[in-house]
Amino acid sequence: MKTILCEGRTMIEKKTAILVDSGCDVPQSFVKQYQIRVLPLRVSYETESLVDSVELASEVYRRFPQEIPHTSTPVMQDFYNVVEELKTEGYENVLGVFISSNLSSTCQTAKMVLDEHPELNSFVLDTKNISIGAGLLAMWAAVQLEQGVSFEEVCQKLPAKVADSKVFFYMDTLEYLRKGGRIGAVTSVVGSLLKIKPIISCNEEGIYYTVEKIRGAKAGVSKLIEHAAAKAGNGSAWLALMNGAAAETAAQVKPKMQEAIPKGKLMAESQIAASLAVHTGPGLLGIGVLANP
Repeated sequence: MKTILCEGRTMIEKKTAILVDSGCDVPQSFVKQYQIRVLPLRVSYETESLVDSVELASEVYRRFPQEIPHTSTPVMQDFYNVVEELKTEGYENVLGVFISSNLSSTCQTAKMVLDEHPELNSFVLDTKNISIGAGLLAMWAAVQLEQGVSFEEVCQKLPAKVADSKVFFYMDTLEYLRKGGRIGAVTSVVGSLLKIKPIISCNEEGIYYTVEKIRGAKAGVSKLIEHAAAKAGNGSAWLALMNGAAAETAAQVKPKMQEAIPKGKLMAESQIAASLAVHTGPGLLGIGVLANP
């Protein structure tokens, strides 16, 4: 293998590509550093279809509540194009990491397209998760590969890591989740007059469910951190702090989260992508946890 110099560090040139969808919320800096390929979901209004991104989220929030778009998987040609690019660039292995198959058909479509290319060694992981809960798994795989772990071994280990990854969201409203048809197992009746707000996550089937209902924002943030800390346990953990048009609140939460999870390493801190913002609305806070990375 040829050794190349990349951004001041020596690494072994790999023939394994990691492929994710934009709903995984993998930070752009990490995408660039590890050369991860991102398939963008689509955010569609009545008259236009836009490519998903973190930058697009501000536009989505601006057009709320008068315009609520819908989301869809990447167009089929995007899948074929990226596979052809990988083959042209000499990749032999492709590891696909995607958001829950019960929230999007991206995972199934990617598997179908990759199965049409037996010349590539491919493995597709249904993370049963959303946002950075899925993204942390892709990031873990990228770090493992860079450390010299083989493609085959990473693929063997990944399914067991799914249970170690979880993202908890404290939401200001369930209205957008309901309108988008993504309500899943979340109780849709939340007492707005009583200021009762939900903390939600994905269950083992990759469907949204209510973790807890909280009265008041201050208590909600405390419980959000409490659930994340319980998931992290006493060992090491990777953390991610996400927000939906709530950057100032997230900045206030950050030191409290780090104090509650002292062995946690902050791997991502970002606004969620537009494809998730469509379904969650403004005022969202999220903490992602990967235990025992």
